[in-house]
Amino acid sequence: MSFFKRLFGKDKPQSDDQVEKKASLDAGLEKSKRSVFNRIAKVFTGRRKIDDDLLEDLEEALMMSDVGVDTTERIIERLRKRAVWEAYVDQNELVKMLREEIAHLLVGDDIESALSNHPPFNVDSVRPENGPAVILVVGVNGVGKTTSIGKLAHRYKSEGKKVVLGAADTFRAAAVEQLKIWGERVGVPVISQGMGADPAAVAFDTLESAKAQGADVVIIDTAGRLHNKVGLMAELTKIKRVMDKIVVGAPHEVWLVIDGSTGQNALVQATQFAQATDITGLIVTKLDGTAKGGAVIAVCDQVKIPVRYIGVGEKMENLQDFNPLDFIDSLLPESLDEK
Repeated sequence: MSFFKRLFGKDKPQSDDQVEKKASLDAGLEKSKRSVFNRIAKVFTGRRKIDDDLLEDLEEALMMSDVGVDTTERIIERLRKRAVWEAYVDQNELVKMLREEIAHLLVGDDIESALSNHPPFNVDSVRPENGPAVILVVGVNGVGKTTSIGKLAHRYKSEGKKVVLGAADTFRAAAVEQLKIWGERVGVPVISQGMGADPAAVAFDTLESAKAQGADVVIIDTAGRLHNKVGLMAELTKIKRVMDKIVVGAPHEVWLVIDGSTGQNALVQATQFAQATDITGLIVTKLDGTAKGGAVIAVCDQVKIPVRYIGVGEKMENLQDFNPLDFIDSLLPESLDEK
């Protein structure tokens, strides 16, 4: 089996569910794929030598696709090291090389590990013996934070888990109401105290209620702002301290939601939040409506925080587990003819 077929699993049998999810991912990344492909296509006029001129043109194409300066430089450097000077390549040959180097960048040199398909996050893996798994969700307003929480609740409930939500984003009345609407839609309880309440008090009540109900998963929504890192850190520290009194080790996960359509701004937010608090995972939303999907590559490369889920559509099931190899395969199919 060829390296590429081994790396991207082309010869592996897939279930109907896997095929459906990959089709959804392909559709969700269509705008980004066309944007990246169009820029790469302009690098070529027929067949070209792999030389400094070609690599400079490709570097510009990647940066314009929101892959980011630092990440692009790393990709180009890997291509430069493996290039056969004076050799000619066509578009599709270079795309295959590019896919491989991006994969190396995201999953490392342990290809056999990459071939394990990056098993999706399992919430049971962080659940303590005597209480629910507690997930704290952070992110600025407008990134799709509350919507993502609703979709996560739907996912976990569909898996047979009992889910409780906590409306600790008490600085906006709309945030509390939106979470309640999602709770009703999904059919899970939402614990709230209304606008202006102490977020830590809401978190405390949520965990007490969840333990009384025998819940499996608790997801806490928090205020969406980052104008003051010190203030954010102090607030989240207080919330964590209070929750730990009810469920040992809570929160067990802290997830940052970022808007994939904002390109490099998403990377900036991820970097700033990572400096303000301990982020254990990322959710990247709104990838279906943007041509800036290349930013996910930059986030994965530079922030070094695992992406748990990506949003590629409005439907509940469009919040998908993130698999870097599937993502690369959808963003950069093997042949430009696939566009």
